[in-house]
Amino acid sequence: MERMMLQLVMREEMSGAQSFLDYVETITPGYSRLDMCIQCGTCGGSCPSGGDMDHTPRHLFALIRADMKDEVLASNTPWYCISCYLCMSRCPQEVHITDLMYTLKSIAIEEGHVSENTAANLSETFLSYVESYGRSFELGLATRFYLRHHPKESMGMAGMGFGMLTRGRMVITPEKIKRIGQLRSILNRAKELEAAL
Repeated sequence: MERMMLQLVMREEMSGAQSFLDYVETITPGYSRLDMCIQCGTCGGSCPSGGDMDHTPRHLFALIRADMKDEVLASNTPWYCISCYLCMSRCPQEVHITDLMYTLKSIAIEEGHVSENTAANLSETFLSYVESYGRSFELGLATRFYLRHHPKESMGMAGMGFGMLTRGRMVITPEKIKRIGQLRSILNRAKELEAAL
């Protein structure tokens, strides 16, 4: 808490430099309403992934206001956001929480804060499979995740994986969707639009 107060004082003393709060608000499409957050905690209490987050969205927004950029970008919170919009539908101030989570993920990727973030790595692996095959590849996703982040626990998952394979719930090799070129065109266009923002 003392560190947060010190950061707030330092932020107020900054002359002419753009705060992290201003930067996040500027690059988030539309009006994020982040400045309207009253720290009520409804977002964290509504989030189905809240228990896995190292900071609730409310706490993350307080860190943004305190200009604690590195701590925000190292957080797993944006990566655990499943974009269900439950937080936004319940927010009394109509803060665009999910949009802010996308913005924070983009900044974290851009500034190289995802190398050891397990949730970010899982997300990147998932996206690489979608871009390559048009769908997720569960066996590859789980294998890469466990071998990279929990190698000792990977053997304990083998029994469950074998059971899923024998019941046809999981495939051994990834399969491409039909017309993968069309999906890639859509994804490339989305990247172009995002880069133009």
